[in-house]
Formats: sequence, C-alpha cells, structure tokens
Amino acid sequence: MLPDPFPLLSLVVWTPILGGLWVLLAAGEKNAPTARAIALAISVATFLLSIPLYTQFDLSTHEMQFVERFEWIQTFGIYYHLGVDGISMPLILLTTFITPLVVISAWQVIQYKTAQYLAAFLIMEGLMNGVFAALDAILFYVFWEAMLVPMFLIIGIWGGPQRIYATIKFFLYTFLGSVFMLVALIYLYAQADSFAILDLHTVKVGMTAQILIFIAFLLAFAVKVPMWPVHTWLPDAHVEAPTGGSVILAAIMLKMGGYGFVRFSLPITPDASRELDWLMIALSLIAVVYIGFVALVQTDLKKLIAYSSISHMGFVTLGFFVAFSILEGTGSLQGAAMGMEGGMMQMISHGFISGALFLCVGVLYDRMHTRQIADYGGVVNSMPIFAAFMMLFVMANSGLPGTSGFVGEFMVILSSFKANFWFAFLAASILLLGAGYNLWMYKRVIYGKVANEGVASLKDINARELLILGTLAAVVLLFGVWPAPILEVMHPSVENLLQHVVQSKL
Repeated sequence: MLPDPFPLLSLVVWTPILGGLWVLLAAGEKNAPTARAIALAISVATFLLSIPLYTQFDLSTHEMQFVERFEWIQTFGIYYHLGVDGISMPLILLTTFITPLVVISAWQVIQYKTAQYLAAFLIMEGLMNGVFAALDAILFYVFWEAMLVPMFLIIGIWGGPQRIYATIKFFLYTFLGSVFMLVALIYLYAQADSFAILDLHTVKVGMTAQILIFIAFLLAFAVKVPMWPVHTWLPDAHVEAPTGGSVILAAIMLKMGGYGFVRFSLPITPDASRELDWLMIALSLIAVVYIGFVALVQTDLKKLIAYSSISHMGFVTLGFFVAFSILEGTGSLQGAAMGMEGGMMQMISHGFISGALFLCVGVLYDRMHTRQIADYGGVVNSMPIFAAFMMLFVMANSGLPGTSGFVGEFMVILSSFKANFWFAFLAASILLLGAGYNLWMYKRVIYGKVANEGVASLKDINARELLILGTLAAVVLLFGVWPAPILEVMHPSVENLLQHVVQSKL
C-alpha cells in the first residue's frame, strides 16, 4: 500500500514533463542514443508509476481517489487539484501505456533533432495525464491548451510536405473551440464561486443558460473528438504527422473530447444534454455512416485510417447520448449505463487499435516511403509476420468478436435498441461498412501479385517492431475476451453520473 498522502498523480503528470526537459538538457541535438535511452527509461517509469492507480483503486466507490489539493492562485480560489475516478483512471493508463511504444517506434526512424522529438512526446504525455487528472477547471484548461504546443511542433517540424498548413488548421480549430469552453467556465465560476469541477457539477442554472453552456462545451469537445462537421482538420493532421504523432492523435488526443463530455457537459448541463440528445445522436450517426463511406474511397492509407477513426469515435458520442434518450424514454438506468460504458470502452479500445494501425502504416512507410494504396500489393509474400499482425488489427477495427473492437460497439448498439430501433440499425450498418473498407484496403495492400520491385525487396518486421505490434495485439485480444477489468472500474462512476442526471432534473 502507498503511504497516505502520496503524490502519485503528481508523479505521473510531472515525471514525463521533467524527463522531457532532461532529454533536452542531457542529450542535446547530437547525442541521439542518450536521448533515446533517457526517453525510454522515463516513459517506462511513468507507466510503472501509473500501475498503482489501477492495483490500489477502490472499486466500491464513485468518489475521487488519489486526491491532491494545494492552493495555487489564492485571489481567484484556483487550486492545484488532482484526482481520478473510474472514468479518468483508465485513460491515464492508456496514455502511459502508449507513450513507451511511440518512443520505441521512433528508435531508428527519427534521425533529425531526435532529442527534441522525444522530449516533445514526453512533455505531451505529462500534459495529457494532467488533463485527465485535473479537478480544478482552470488547471484542466491550462493542461488542455498546453498540450497543443508539443503536437503543433511535432507535426510542424517532423511532418510531411504540407505540415505547415496542417498544423495551423489543427491549432486554429482546437484553440478557437477551447475559447468558448473558457467563457463557459468563467460563467460557471460566477455562479458557484469555485473552479472545482465537482462543485460545478452541483450548480443550478436555468434551461437557457444550460443550453448556451452546453453549446460552448460542444464547440470545444466536438472539435477534439472530432465530430462531423468539425472533423476536417484530423485527416490533414494525420497525413502530415510523423507516425508517432498520428498514434498519439488517434489513441489519446481524440479521447479528450469524449472525456470532456463525460466530465463537463453531461453532469453540469444534464437538462440541456437531455433536451439536445437528438442533435448529438444525429451528429454521431452521420459520423458513423457518412464518414464510413468517405473512408471507403480513400487512396491514402493514413487518410483511410483517419476517417475510420472519426467514424468509430461516433460510437463514443452515440453511446453517451443514447443513454440520455433511454433515461427520457424507459428510464432504465441499466440500459443507460450500458450505453455510457460502451462509449467509454470504445474510447479505450480505439486507442489500442487505431494506434496499432498507424504503427502498421509507419512500418510500411519506413520501407517504401509511400502511403498510396496503389503502390502496394502482394506484401504478404515479403512480410508474412507483418501481414498476420495487420490482419488482426484490421479485423479488430471491423469489430470482430473476440477483439476489443467488438465490445464497445456491441454495447452501444445494444443500448441503442433500448432507445430507438433505427438508431441501432444505422449504427450497426457501420459494422458492414467498416468491414468493407478495412478488408478492401487489406486486400489491395497485402494480397495479390507482388506490385513492384520495392514490394518484392521488403524485409519482414524486426525485433523492435515485433515488440510494439505484439504488445498491442496481446492487449486487443485480452480485452476482447475479458473486458471486465475496464468495465468494473467504470461502473460505479457511470452509475453515480446517471443518478446525478436523474436527480438534477429541472
């Protein structure tokens, strides 16, 4: 047992940030081996530090755990306030799990400004952990905005030919959305005389104010998910980002939008969430179905997976707001909880699967220096082990039973039936559509005749790549057959959130 008090969350937040600065100071521009060694040691240490968040987590309560609270800006009552519950803790573990894999993936690939590249990822890891752990609204906002800077640099310095356009578009979309969130937080502070997020959950405001606050939050969180129609920055960012940047974008940064809905929109504006659930369900279904068709016609591997991410993240918001539709209709807390937990399970699963797919594209790009599907064909002849791993991740992305990709989507579709048959029908259609674009892409890249001499000369994955893909494959299969470790952690917090929504009805 950890001694009480013990600043575990502060360690998880600040170890990678300070480690990133250490990489910059100790390694510098010319000492790449030292930079890699320090970055890997810091990222693994952060993951090991985060494990007690799970092993010592109390499953019997919805209360915040591992809480730290210190006065920060006395004049405005702003605190350095950290804590986790069953909603935020799995997302921190996802972040600390993915980051070492990103560091390993860059081991031989990044030769230009290696120390700066790895330091940016470590600093971003700490800031993302801060977003999930913050219990003060201003502290949350500081972490939320600060993490844009390292991602801006990662895409802008190590990205593709159109990286400047992609970074500016990424920054403007996300920053402008966040400004509306800040306005909403200041208004709520005026009502509650507190920036503590849990205090904001208890603020009573009228329906008009709730709707305006909900829209302000929506503008910030919908961009981050991203939801249709504010999704257009994501494919550009993915295409131009280096492999590690794409992995972090898809696996973690998109989840912050979903987390924002659960931590802010739903508990602070429950009546507006109930009133506007039809809008959110409609936007989610458009993302699920329409963006699935857009993915079908892509010729660039990264763009196809990027659009696939948007489509699959539609299941997250669908699950959250179908829960409100169920509460409004049948009033079934069990059915609503299934939708919420399905959406959150989808966030975790999508982090593993999308990260793995972008790493697979990175493996091919490192060898062929092209992402065009037409430039491939017959890869299985040269890279049979890689082809087997990619098949698993493609099938998981299609929602194959036995993989983690099935669990969240199945729970969301099942809860959608309790709300409306047509919600479930449209959501289920993506399972066929997803299988269509995933398998068609796989067929063109992996099977068929060897397309050219470049494909014929490909070498199969090395030990480093085997470690990365093997680790992700194990996790995808583990949570596909045994999702209980994640669902058990989430359940008390989800149940408490739904009871809060029911009790706070105007």
